[in-house]
Amino acid sequence: MADGEPVELFVGADGAFTAEPGRDAEVLCADGWILPGLVDAHCHVGLRFGGGAEDEEGLLAQAVTERDAGVLLLRDAGSPVDTRALDQRAGLSRIIRAGRHIALPKRYIRGLPVDLEDESQLPDEVARQAQAGEGWVKLIGDWIDREVGDLAPLWSDEILVEAIAAAHREGARVTAHVLGEDALSGLLAAGIDCIEHGTGLTDETIGAAHEAGIPIYAGTDAGGQVQHGRIADEIASLVRVGLDPTEAYAVRPGGLGAPRAAVERVLGVTGCRFRPGSRVWQNGSLSSHPVTYRAAVTG
Repeated sequence: MADGEPVELFVGADGAFTAEPGRDAEVLCADGWILPGLVDAHCHVGLRFGGGAEDEEGLLAQAVTERDAGVLLLRDAGSPVDTRALDQRAGLSRIIRAGRHIALPKRYIRGLPVDLEDESQLPDEVARQAQAGEGWVKLIGDWIDREVGDLAPLWSDEILVEAIAAAHREGARVTAHVLGEDALSGLLAAGIDCIEHGTGLTDETIGAAHEAGIPIYAGTDAGGQVQHGRIADEIASLVRVGLDPTEAYAVRPGGLGAPRAAVERVLGVTGCRFRPGSRVWQNGSLSSHPVTYRAAVTG
């Protein structure tokens, strides 16, 4: 456990953790450890690899792939299809949804976002997506502007203030796809809650973020151009840039060394903890050590 003390765990015939051993219980592992389910803080269940929207069969395949990679909580950072049917299927990861991307015409990938005719519509659309999602709204912060010939912000600083305030009134948070440098200042000044990608961050802004204690969370951007089930690769990449393995695992919400409250604070999820009655799924064939199980998010 977190305090370093060993604990005995039992799995009943129905695949749930129990506080007491059952009759004729079999010892699967006398000395081992349990790795909590992983969190992918940026993925897209519903985007077909290579482009377009998935059908129901494709949605299920993506969800199963994430579960089999050990991811039990997904923040879906924008999807063109409604994935709520997956919630009715037992044994899949929990999904926190952000509704659809919001953009302007010809300023993002065709067919994925809600395209607004004018930026003045942004606050109302943000409110709609806040109601359609589960605590998050996704903006396209910058994209190629054909008139400029480069990445450029989509929104004025003034409309961003109104839009983010509209989301907050609905109890939602706002995140934005940002690749360049120019869009960052307006989004940050408007009170944006999260930045995706952030490839335009400079040494100065990275240093300021570090000093402010702003966390990094592991997100794969799976869907579209990245295959699902890549969370281990994302964490390994963090190791390659200088984090030790424990630190790299800890940067995802609720990871080792990160308080459980991080999940609740960042993603708005409660109940992410082991307790008797939590569901488990065996991961492939049993081995003597380690024994690996897949536990559902509870609560």
